[in-house]
Amino acid sequence: MRELPAEEVVELVSRLYLDANFNLPEDVIASLEAALAREQSPLGREVLEILLANAETASREHLPLCQDTGMAVFFAEMGSGLTLTGATLEEVVNLGVADARRRGPLRASVVADPCFERKNTKDNTPAVLHTDLVPGDGLRLTVLPKGGGSENMGRLAMLKPSDGLEGLIEFAVETVELGGANACPPIFLGVGVGGTMDRAATLAKRALLRPAGKGSCDQRLADLEARILDRVNGLGIGPAGLGGSETCLGVAIEDYPCHIASLPVAVNIQCNSARRASGTL
Repeated sequence: MRELPAEEVVELVSRLYLDANFNLPEDVIASLEAALAREQSPLGREVLEILLANAETASREHLPLCQDTGMAVFFAEMGSGLTLTGATLEEVVNLGVADARRRGPLRASVVADPCFERKNTKDNTPAVLHTDLVPGDGLRLTVLPKGGGSENMGRLAMLKPSDGLEGLIEFAVETVELGGANACPPIFLGVGVGGTMDRAATLAKRALLRPAGKGSCDQRLADLEARILDRVNGLGIGPAGLGGSETCLGVAIEDYPCHIASLPVAVNIQCNSARRASGTL
């Protein structure tokens, strides 16, 4: 059994959370540049140019890409042969997020007691942590900061199996249409299909980790992603909701077996600031 000091994980978490908020991934920048080349709307082109300039400035000046630095969502792949010394994985992730908040500048966006007092925790904790046990003795962490605008536009439906593919497509397109400008387009769309209600939602968020422009390995799902993307971009919402063809830059679908009576579908939207960062110990 390999032992890993908690302090090393805290440092990694802090670095990843800061990196994700300051540096837009290269594949996302490439998608924005490709959208700029396709977009015919003058306003849409202007928005895309501003977004690209914003990303360059944020990286150069070490500043947040967006004032909403997001709730920290972490995906962990932890080796079954690894143990942390001094703290649990959940504890070290929260310590790392709090450290990043202090090092900042990052806005404090998390409130405790959400039904009543909604008191700001002041350090963006607690994070949301999804953990998979995998073979080996390593640890891989990926952070996906989720801003409130795009996250609030997500939806989940327990469709009937008889609704089929068309029902799934209509639900995904309707979700984007209802979100409109509030989701901060151009967006990325994560779709989770199958499992149970909670599993579908997690699949949808996990789908957003896929690099921009990379289709599913399952050709049937890749074709479905293309159909949804075409329908969504036909809505004409456009960059910042000001009209145009580039409403969505990519659709990623993840699926899982489900009950014979169920067809759970979750749609999670990521805004144009599609932030993520990964690291391994």
